[in-house]
Amino acid sequence: MALSDGGAAPGCRRIRVRLSNADADCAGGYSHRDMSTENLPQSPGRPARKPRVAVVFGGRSSEHGISVVTAGAVLRAIDRTKYEVLPIGITPEGRWALTADAPERMAITDRRTPSVEELAESREGGVVLSADPTSREVVYSEPGSVPKALGEVDVVFPVLHGPYGEDGTLQGLLELSGVPYVGSGVLSSAVGQDKEYMKRVLASFGLKVGPYMVIRPREWQRDPAAARKRIVDFAGEHGWPLFVKPARAGSSIGITKVDDLSGLEEAIAQAQRHDPKILVEAAVRGREIECGVLEFEDGPRASVPAEIPAPEDHAYYDFEAKYIDSTPGIVPAPLTEEQTAEVRRLAVEAFEAASCEGLVRADFFLTEDGEFVINEINTMPGFTPISMYPQMWQASGVGYPELVDRLIQAALRRPTGLR
Repeated sequence: MALSDGGAAPGCRRIRVRLSNADADCAGGYSHRDMSTENLPQSPGRPARKPRVAVVFGGRSSEHGISVVTAGAVLRAIDRTKYEVLPIGITPEGRWALTADAPERMAITDRRTPSVEELAESREGGVVLSADPTSREVVYSEPGSVPKALGEVDVVFPVLHGPYGEDGTLQGLLELSGVPYVGSGVLSSAVGQDKEYMKRVLASFGLKVGPYMVIRPREWQRDPAAARKRIVDFAGEHGWPLFVKPARAGSSIGITKVDDLSGLEEAIAQAQRHDPKILVEAAVRGREIECGVLEFEDGPRASVPAEIPAPEDHAYYDFEAKYIDSTPGIVPAPLTEEQTAEVRRLAVEAFEAASCEGLVRADFFLTEDGEFVINEINTMPGFTPISMYPQMWQASGVGYPELVDRLIQAALRRPTGLR
């Protein structure tokens, strides 16, 4: 989906879909819309229509396939008696496509993740979102075809992971268009995606983070030998192993556990395949504990925590362990009452520190001396049925369909614009 100022591409017929348009004016010049269900515009004498949810998935990042799997689970869980649904997929090249509403085709098969291309209804058609918040139109353009009306869209549920979707870019587009959406806003999403600035923000609010260092692209281009030496010096100070990872990726993609100097070069190259900016972390010895945060009507609440045991056939909890081999977590985590209360408190504190909205998964290490060290937050965590975030909320009494519904309702209640 690209921004449009109203002009059509040459040779393209445009489908204009007017989004529900609540009153946009307020004193002071800021535009706010309350799109909660009771405030949706209705036609006199006609039954109240159901809100339409655009589920946007796929994307240009290396987490494309997992996003499609997540979308399949969300599409399956959305209450069709309560909402209408419009699935929109983004190809790895960045084209926004109308796709089949077919959750059964959006699963991992033979250790292979699905793609938007397999679901797209057309190889050429594209969806465009107007940047005009007073019209908030969705437009479908396809060369040589008759336009097809799609109806109104009231909220976007973006289940994109990684850059160009989870990092504030999509959120900025939706803010410009005045369309409510599930999850955190522009700044929170950007902070949550960039592990360096995430750690800086969390540490500034008093949460303990582990030792880390950053190699930026210009530093690597200017003097790679000096950059390598910085990493070696960091290892000399904190010891091996190190974890070398892309600074702005997720799902454990591109991460390498480096046990000694011999593995450093390949680890750097692997991380840079996904992001020119790399993060190097010292190993924190302890148990891996995760906690989910969900926005309720009265504010954010934390789920029961989970523990991620060390996988037997993997060096660490990597992509294959998470999604392909489905290494099971322990829910709830075997913690004391005091430890459970503390990690839940810290998870909410991290949510508030980054000004998050909707949902967050906060990942911690519980060290041998009983201290919680936060590793990262995820503003759009893994959301497949086997992912830890929905599992933790299931154990907390909120099943997957209710979880999806609560996120949509939170987005509909929230005004667009400055808040």
